[in-house]
Amino acid sequence: MDLARAFSRRMKGGRMRRFFTAIIIACGALFISLAVLIGIFSYANPPVTALMAWRIPSGNGIHHHPVPAAEIAPALVHAVLTSEDNHYCSHRGIDWQAVERAIDEADEQGSSPRGASTITMQTAKNLFLWPQRSYVRKALEAPIALGLDFLWGKRRTIEVYLNIVEWGPGIYGAEAAAQYHFGRTAAELTPYQAALLAAALPAPLVRTAGRPGPVTRRTAQRIMMRMAQTNGLFDCVNGEP
Repeated sequence: MDLARAFSRRMKGGRMRRFFTAIIIACGALFISLAVLIGIFSYANPPVTALMAWRIPSGNGIHHHPVPAAEIAPALVHAVLTSEDNHYCSHRGIDWQAVERAIDEADEQGSSPRGASTITMQTAKNLFLWPQRSYVRKALEAPIALGLDFLWGKRRTIEVYLNIVEWGPGIYGAEAAAQYHFGRTAAELTPYQAALLAAALPAPLVRTAGRPGPVTRRTAQRIMMRMAQTNGLFDCVNGEP
């Protein structure tokens, strides 16, 4: 009986070791795959993202026309950064002060932390992860964002973000959004149209930049006022080669 118990324990121990070894190998393979993709996307535009694949069952298709940063109106860059990430040029992928504020507010309200995602974190989520909120997603999002900021820099990160972000059912990126909502190219967007697109970002499947409701219009007007106060705040985007 003692031999049988010892053999059983050894078998269980062996299975546990194999299980944890498999997890470590899988995590290592995932890390290497992400590193390779981040390296490739330093120069090549992502042809598809995790979010696009996630939305395929909705039946809206994928309207996605990547363009270089030079073919995106500077007003759109300014509007999006003003609206979504005021400290874009001063953080390294994660805005730790915003994270602390979100945690404090969540503690006061008895809810989960919200509202601390930077442009870099949103890029990581849209490109590699899934849209549903969870602590697991946040745990993966943070190191990917740090890697993107380190390897891509500010200019490439905002360029990729503006080319993959969702701006309506099946509409991804600035060029597709400009054509769909305003019948023009991303380079031809006016400051107000840029502000409308930025105003739609928190809820792109609900807010429509091309046919804005009162909330979207008011938000766009506030963004335009803030844009007038933030000239020069995002020079890091223009200062990199």
